Amino acid sequence: MLQEYRTVAKEAEYTLMERKSKFLARIKPVQNEGEAEDFIEKIRKSHWDATHNVPAYIVGIKTRLQKYSDDNEPGGTAGLPVLEVLKAYRVVNAALVVTRYFGGTLLGRGGLIRAYGGAAKGVLLKAGLVRMVPALEVALTVDYVHAGKVQNEILNQDVALVETSYLERVTFSLQVPSQGKKRLRRAVQELTANEFDWEEGVPVYQALPVKEK
Repeated sequence: MLQEYRTVAKEAEYTLMERKSKFLARIKPVQNEGEAEDFIEKIRKSHWDATHNVPAYIVGIKTRLQKYSDDNEPGGTAGLPVLEVLKAYRVVNAALVVTRYFGGTLLGRGGLIRAYGGAAKGVLLKAGLVRMVPALEVALTVDYVHAGKVQNEILNQDVALVETSYLERVTFSLQVPSQGKKRLRRAVQELTANEFDWEEGVPVYQALPVKEK
């Protein structure tokens, strides 16, 4: 059974300058530890000349795996602040790397914590947050006379309209949140006088945006 979780909507990049040091943060949604490690290794290879490449990730929903590294920064000043940003926003299935190019000025423990944490927060918010909500694939077929009213009802509910096919009848390919299935079906029954076909497919995740500050 699928379980709801929060993650980032897309891959993103964010740059923070702190006393001439450049902190380049990148984040990516991942599905497992292998994808997270591959992403981290890709960043390390592309920024081999950086002073530090500090990674952190959380993968898994029920059993969560959390990993981070300070990459030779003073203990607790780099990887842990990055990981804490993911935890603060309750984000899982995401990998984050903050690359630092040293600018010649020491930042101290407090400065490092603020810079790594600030870069991590900046890239996370730039990527955007989504709720991955358990849903069901549904093929909803109606006559043309009902299509407009049914489509409006779909758009007014938390239902993802994936595709619309216009053949002898109109078929809407949907992703319907589990808790909203009965409500949508009841509405379609009323709008079409029970003249519709409803075919259920496999469970899927539907991404719903989350607004954070």
